[in-house]
Parts: sequence; C-alpha cells; structure tokens
Amino acid sequence: MHAHPDDESIGTGATMAKYAAEGAGVTLVTCTLGELGEIIPPELSDLSWDRQDRLGQHRIGELAAACAALGVSDHRFLGGPGRWRDSGMMGAPSNDADGSFWRADVDVAARALLEVVLDVRPAVLVSYDANGFYGHPDHIQAHRVAWRAFELADGLVRKFYATAVPKSVLAEGIKLMRDAGMGEPGSSFMAVDSVDDLPFGIPDDQVTTEIDARDYLEAKLAALRAHRSQIAVDSPFFALTNLVGQRAFGLEYYTLLAGPRGPGGGPAGWENDLFAGLD
Repeated sequence: MHAHPDDESIGTGATMAKYAAEGAGVTLVTCTLGELGEIIPPELSDLSWDRQDRLGQHRIGELAAACAALGVSDHRFLGGPGRWRDSGMMGAPSNDADGSFWRADVDVAARALLEVVLDVRPAVLVSYDANGFYGHPDHIQAHRVAWRAFELADGLVRKFYATAVPKSVLAEGIKLMRDAGMGEPGSSFMAVDSVDDLPFGIPDDQVTTEIDARDYLEAKLAALRAHRSQIAVDSPFFALTNLVGQRAFGLEYYTLLAGPRGPGGGPAGWENDLFAGLD
C-alpha cells in the first residue's frame, strides 16, 4: 500500500517485479492520485497542480504503465480513484482541505483496505513506518490505515512490513553520486555532512529484511520512467521533482513490524524473503 503513484516504483518496484515474476500474487493499493505532485517535463506543465483533476487523471495512466512494467496486474485505488486526495507536504494548507487523505477517518479508510484484504487474502502487507518513511502526511496516514486494517484482519495477514533504507546504503549512494558528479552542489543530498542529516534512513540494526531483486532492476527503471511527470531517470540514477539524484538499487529493504521473523543470512542476519518464517 503506497500513498501516491510513483511511490510503489521508487520504494518497492524491484521487489514487486521479482515476486510477480515468480508467480506470487502482488496487489498494489494506492491511496491518492497524487494530485499535488510537482511536474518535471516542461511539456507537461499544463497539468500543474492548480488543475488537480487533470494531473490526477494523467497519473492514473502513468501508474498503469508502471504496473505493466513491473508485471503487476492487480492495482486498486483505496476506496476508488479520487476517494481521497493528495494532502501535499506537511504543514501546507492542502493538509486541511476537504477530502485530503491526511484528514481521512482512519477506521473508514482501513475498512476500505480491509475489503481488498478480504478479497485478496494476502499473507504479507507492506506499507511505511510510523514516520511515513520521510514524514509526508499521506505516508504517515498510509501507515496508520494499513496498521489498522492489519488489526481488523485479525490474523488473516501474517506479516506487516515497512519500507526502509539502511543508513549504510544511503552513505554508499551519496558517495556514488559524488564520485559520478551527480546532483547540484547545493542539493540536499550533496550538501549533507552525514546521513543523519537526511529525513529518511534508519540504523542498519533496525532493518530486518533485504530483498535481492537486482535481476529486476531494469523493470524497476522502466516503471520509474513511466512516471515521467514526476521522475527523470538517468540509469542507474534517477531524480525526483527536487532534482535530487538517488541510486536506483535492485536491493530493497524492509523492517518487520509484526509477524514471525524468518531466518537471516549474511553478516547482517537479514531475512531474504518477505514470506520467510511462514508455514
């Protein structure tokens, strides 16, 4: 479950492609249309967020193309397309707009997700941590809604994961960017003295799971390219709307928030399968 179109490809694209290719059922639930996204290509500037419906409708098509690239055939908008709207960044007036996801009744939204859970009957649910990965209100709300739906499912869903990025991986990514001359000198990535200065990333010992989906990195990059209003791809890097480059890894990381932890491997002792520990 992700907050906006493109979040699925950035945070979990390689994982989704891997499991879909291996025959697992993969269902994507998106909470909003991303109506307040900032637009990168000048030729799409007429979709700017002051015409929210146009951008939201456009992003439906981008998301469909991204899902096709990932091999994910089951996608749903929470409560239906446009049921809840993009809330914008934390502290923006749009947080308080009627219909914003930030203002959604958690139980109402959770029951909409529960309908999907009862239909699909997943063993594993993936969303964000309580900070919404980096503090965006829609991500925080997605965590609250997903967690409540997990509770309401009463054991039907066996494991609940939050997306994560280990600080060691962030440090490696920043070094790669600097070595490659990527990013503006004053950008938030290039200017940081320490990964602790970034609004995301967690200590390595809080990570529980590493999914090696490097064989599906090209599918992830294709999905990122599908979100062309929001993302510019320069493989193996991609830039978001603030033009901050990030390494598009085929290794994706998670923190297990509930459910049985499976056996770990490697020096970090991380799980290598979201289904690890299940009968």
